[in-house]
Amino acid sequence: MEVQKNEMTNAPSSNDTTPKVTGIGGIFFFSDNPQATKAWYANNLGLDVNEWGASFESRNADRPDEINYLQWSPFQKGSEYFAPSKKEFMINYRVQNIEGLVTKLKENGVTILDSIENSDYGKFVHIMDTEGNKIELWEPG
Repeated sequence: MEVQKNEMTNAPSSNDTTPKVTGIGGIFFFSDNPQATKAWYANNLGLDVNEWGASFESRNADRPDEINYLQWSPFQKGSEYFAPSKKEFMINYRVQNIEGLVTKLKENGVTILDSIENSDYGKFVHIMDTEGNKIELWEPG
């Protein structure tokens, strides 16, 4: 699969639609007490926490006007959101062309756990890797 490049900078072109991961969208983990965990991180490490955890902003080096977000979220231990994974964490990967990526994953025999869901935040789908980790794929809206 050939990645389109901007001839001036040799950087990926903004019209590149290759189905792939483009970054980390979130880190989710179990906590015995998510509210206390968020408070500890806010009080001790200065995280600006909200209802879901904390959001970190960064700029895309290839497209400086684009802001990317990474969501840090403690979940109540035992939450079914990570199921069927037995792990204590889940990583959300930011992707482009989620439909094309799901097609590629199906062709490769990857377990797709649900259908692509559209929300105010973008498109989401969940898959399993070979180690039994549930992975959330997110294409920002």
